[in-house]
Amino acid sequence: MVAIIKSTHSVRSVFYYNENKVKMGVAECIAAGNYPSHIDKMTETMKLNRFIKRAELNENVKCNTLHISLNFDPSENHSKEKLIAIVDSYMEKIGFSEQPYLVYQHNDTKHQHLHVVTVNIERDGKRIDLHNIGMRKSEPARKEIEELFGLVKAEGRKKEEEFTLKPISMGSIQYGKIESKKAIFNVLNTVVNHYKFNSLTELNAALKQYNVMADRGSENSRMFLTRGLVYHILNAKGKPIGVPIKASSFYTKPTLKSLEEKFKNNETRNMSDKSKVKLAIDMALLREPILPLTELARRLEKEGISTVFRKSTEGLLYGITYVDHTTKNIFNGSSLGKQYCAKAIEERCGLKVAGEEKRNQIYEKLRSKESLITVLEQQKNTLTIPDMVKALDVLMQEEKEYVAMLPKLDKIIDNLMQSEQVIDYLPYQLKNKKKKQRRKRLSR
Repeated sequence: MVAIIKSTHSVRSVFYYNENKVKMGVAECIAAGNYPSHIDKMTETMKLNRFIKRAELNENVKCNTLHISLNFDPSENHSKEKLIAIVDSYMEKIGFSEQPYLVYQHNDTKHQHLHVVTVNIERDGKRIDLHNIGMRKSEPARKEIEELFGLVKAEGRKKEEEFTLKPISMGSIQYGKIESKKAIFNVLNTVVNHYKFNSLTELNAALKQYNVMADRGSENSRMFLTRGLVYHILNAKGKPIGVPIKASSFYTKPTLKSLEEKFKNNETRNMSDKSKVKLAIDMALLREPILPLTELARRLEKEGISTVFRKSTEGLLYGITYVDHTTKNIFNGSSLGKQYCAKAIEERCGLKVAGEEKRNQIYEKLRSKESLITVLEQQKNTLTIPDMVKALDVLMQEEKEYVAMLPKLDKIIDNLMQSEQVIDYLPYQLKNKKKKQRRKRLSR
């Protein structure tokens, strides 16, 4: 069993995350600890109010909520009764047996797992210490429960097999498929509460992964001047669609003022988190001297990093933001260093945006077998030798029948090579100049 325990300041966000899963049909609330009624007889409000009233007993405590995930090996399939018994034993061993808690069984992954929601304020208003609770209490409790219930042990698991607590399993929002406000709230609930960002640009880089955008309006608009903020759903082309929803209308209040507080708190980042992203970029660019930006993004995606390119209306690249979904960090390229900003990445990729689009068009034509020789001849004045070689390499790997065309292709490459040989040519005037200097020296 793998136990993951997270602390947060918002019991509402954790509670509604799990309740929304129930509404979507991918989770079930299977137990309630220290509640006056059975779960079947309680409404959402009744469940939530139990937590809120406890939290109100000590309002000085900011981090008052625990979100626990208990994950079992894919080979295990326990009964509901056994799962509840495991949770009750775990809560007792970490010192939360007297606290109100809700147990949710999620069915949206291949392995059986539970989510537990609770608060750390006791009935007399005292606070249960959460400092290093994972190592101090959760780890010993996990090991004892594995032995007690005969569970598959988590020790020795490979790194790639480890489970992680995903506060919200999100997909890109499709307008009209789900209630707009609820859909936006689900995305905000995860990104705002669990990702680290220090600007609206960085926040939007993560939100746009799920077709959501935070918008302040134009600089001269009334909304911008009054420091307002709305959230849009985006269509497939990244354009706002439907009616925007005010930030103040969400009960979590993801307004500009509250976001700016997060900006300040996130100014200092863990250097290892930055180094991870920088290393991933360096490794992606290490293999080839010329690399389309789309290919760079694809390689980083394999490392769990989404790349957001910001372009002008003319198609010129002016900004890059990296979203690391593993460490939940969002970095503008410039914040990582000069070598990772838009201009430097273009240079390191060996191309410019306009040139990249032209190359991509050529590659598509080559792949679709449309007039191979004609395309290459038409572009021979604009393509560089590496471009030509890469285009031919892509084609030859996919289509062996084009080997018969090699003689014609060789002629095109020869023409290009002749124009490049001018670089090594030494002007006649320079040669004469050297000869004259030699004569003068001899005469002396």
